Amino acid sequence: MRPRFEFGDAVRVTRNVRNDGTFPGTEIGALLMRRGSVGHVVDIGTFLQDQIIYTVHFLDQGRLVGCREEELIGADEPWNPSRFEAREKVRARLTLTVAGEVRAQAGEIGEVIRVLRDVPGGVQYHVMFPAHVVQVPENVLEALETRDKEGAA
Repeated sequence: MRPRFEFGDAVRVTRNVRNDGTFPGTEIGALLMRRGSVGHVVDIGTFLQDQIIYTVHFLDQGRLVGCREEELIGADEPWNPSRFEAREKVRARLTLTVAGEVRAQAGEIGEVIRVLRDVPGGVQYHVMFPAHVVQVPENVLEALETRDKEGAA
């Protein structure tokens, strides 16, 4: 198991990093670092002897955060920011069909399972709707809060 990054390398987190209980003084689940943030590797360690963990210093936020290798890319690598992240609730803006079969009705709420940043045509998502998982482009989804706030206004 060889680390991909070295001490001093600039890296970018590819998904939101939340406190898993190992970051003192912060609630479990609290956002520590927003996806797309750039920092520098200051230490390299392992967890359970099969995962490489990098201590990354995010200078702009003044934080040292432990990140798994799969959460990082080089700061100079192509980065496609996404509107949504895994575990976020979203709403279908359109009725979604596959081969003529309805997989999700317009307005139906789903949960993002995976973000696909490297697909032709832009960011897409695997979204779990009540009956199906569907791969959809970003433009057919809306944030759950957006519509709820508009309806409440």
